Amino acid sequence: MSTMTEIFGSMVFDDKVMEARLPKETYKAMQKTMKDGLPLVDLEVANVVANAMKDWAIEKGATHFTHWFQPMTGVTAEKHDSFISPKDDGKIIMEFSGKELVKGEPDASSFPSGGLRATFEARGYTTWDPSSYAFIKDKSLCIPTAFCSYTGEALDKKTPLLRSMEYINKEALRVLKLFGNEDVTSVKTTVGPEQEYFLVPKELYDQRKDLIYTGRTLFGAKAPKGQELDDHYFGSIKPRVAAYMNDLNEELWKLGILAKTEHNEVAPAQHELAPIYTTTNIATDHNQLTMELMQKVAKKHDLVCLLHEKPFAGVNGSGKHNNWSLSTNTGVNLLEPGETPYENAQFLLFLCAVIKGVDEYQDLLRIAVASAGNDHRLGANEAPPAVVSIFLGDELYGILQAIKEGKSYNSTEKEPMKIGVDILPHFFRDTTDRNRTSPFAFTGNKFEFRMVGSTMSISGPNFVLNSVFGKELKEFADELEGAEDFEEALHDLIVKTIKDHERILFNGNGYEDAWIEEAEKRGLLNLKTTPDCLPYFISEKNISLFEETGVLTRTEVESRYEITLESYCKVIGIEAATMLDMAKKDILPAVTAYSKELADTAIAKKSFISGCECSYEEDIVSKISSLTSKLYSAVQALDADMEKAADMSDVTELSVYYKDIIIPAMDAVRAPADELETLTAKKYWPFPTYGDLLFGVR
Repeated sequence: MSTMTEIFGSMVFDDKVMEARLPKETYKAMQKTMKDGLPLVDLEVANVVANAMKDWAIEKGATHFTHWFQPMTGVTAEKHDSFISPKDDGKIIMEFSGKELVKGEPDASSFPSGGLRATFEARGYTTWDPSSYAFIKDKSLCIPTAFCSYTGEALDKKTPLLRSMEYINKEALRVLKLFGNEDVTSVKTTVGPEQEYFLVPKELYDQRKDLIYTGRTLFGAKAPKGQELDDHYFGSIKPRVAAYMNDLNEELWKLGILAKTEHNEVAPAQHELAPIYTTTNIATDHNQLTMELMQKVAKKHDLVCLLHEKPFAGVNGSGKHNNWSLSTNTGVNLLEPGETPYENAQFLLFLCAVIKGVDEYQDLLRIAVASAGNDHRLGANEAPPAVVSIFLGDELYGILQAIKEGKSYNSTEKEPMKIGVDILPHFFRDTTDRNRTSPFAFTGNKFEFRMVGSTMSISGPNFVLNSVFGKELKEFADELEGAEDFEEALHDLIVKTIKDHERILFNGNGYEDAWIEEAEKRGLLNLKTTPDCLPYFISEKNISLFEETGVLTRTEVESRYEITLESYCKVIGIEAATMLDMAKKDILPAVTAYSKELADTAIAKKSFISGCECSYEEDIVSKISSLTSKLYSAVQALDADMEKAADMSDVTELSVYYKDIIIPAMDAVRAPADELETLTAKKYWPFPTYGDLLFGVR
């Protein structure tokens, strides 16, 4: 039986494999590219790497190769080609060239482009990302790539991320040089995305059209028990789930994915997997693979993994907490306060860049997590509100206030925890705390961006974070590089930043209505839905940011605006169509049949039992009849509203229509249907209930 150390990375063409299989000079060239970000321009180097990759992959059982990329669909894409090439004698040889490694030409016509190209202009290019390791999946050598149009615009989620990483690296280095860090040659953002998900029995999932078509339940009355007792959170993991987690871990470890923590989450049937932090573009690739493998491994256990942000109403939804930080090639975490953060000017300056950036670009952070699914989750008393704010904890907040007021700060030493049991080991209480209600919380040496939805690629949120904070670092460097007295200029800059942007700091309970009112007084935005926030994306302020940083062109920003709103409209449209189908074909016939049985029973009783009142049957039939009429009227109204939507061509107008008209019409359909579920005999109700789904894994 293989050990964990033997399994880990066994399907990855990683540094260890490259060092063993590549000539020294080729290996050195790859190292310069991967660690220092230098371009790999020599095709001969690519040829050598390609041949070594091919030999290694074939030894591992691979027969094909594919450029693995992340188009704007939100999932990954791949086109597979075999290694075989024909010989003159009718035989074959196994070949893979540097040209095939570096560039691919998939048909781009069916991928979202947001108007970047005409439908008939099908050509697109994938280009090798040598900073992310190739790997083997399903007997194919997968080469992580970027994806662009024929004219060079980004058609994917990875290209802007790579651009943003280069940008923040450049600006962070400028700041670090001011502090005398001459040994630092690169700065990389690191991420650890926690992934929440639900597991439900496949045999029950297959009976729910809404789960199959939309990933969430469109109907469902509250189960007798939900998460009220908090007994699922961190509870003992059921054997069937544990077996799934064990298999999932093994598959992830084979691909070098640092799956570390697993536990039950708050809602019944909900769980979480968290990895160890790694470089952002690699973490993005790994998270895409993690979501794919979660769903694939679940099927082997006759389970279905639900990644939707809100698969069930009335219980917690699922997020993806994006833990973001900055690290140097010398191993220094730039968001580590140290023992005396008050005296750590370098840390304070980077902290101020974050504070200033979140305040000035709170709209972009909200946009970075915008989707139809996440709109159901944000602000729903289990996730951060749609208002963006920063939690720092009492110590850091106190330090900033002291600096702002020109006072000395009396550092509070860590206090030993007093639990009252002598036999327990002694340990010190942290000077900061976690805040699960904050959208953007400092958690010791990183910021946890808690608003990211569970289905999302983390590339979008992270290229926004990198762009915003890179721009702030550039402004700081511009100001400080020309200062006559660096120490004085640094002090003044930190004080000014705190004073100008402290409105974004909030250490309290983000779930309380009082905070929403307070946030409005402070002038903070409350962009509750995707159509509310997306127009800010194409504001001149935000377009200028992306143009200045080189992360997106104006055209690319406008195309992503179109793509995001189109996706929102399509998702709501599919949900509405599914709801109508279920109501018409399943729910209405079922409740009609049940009410007929009750009515027939009442008639039969009265025929055979003199004076029988049949109050139960008559009462339930009356209630069902009334609710059925409400449901049918709501279905007709939703049907009519959807017909009007079909005539709208402007995506902005359509998205607002879906938000203001279609979603409330869907709510009007669901309300009587869910009440009918509570009155209808189980044998008549056409699909599994919340109780079946949430407690079906035993």
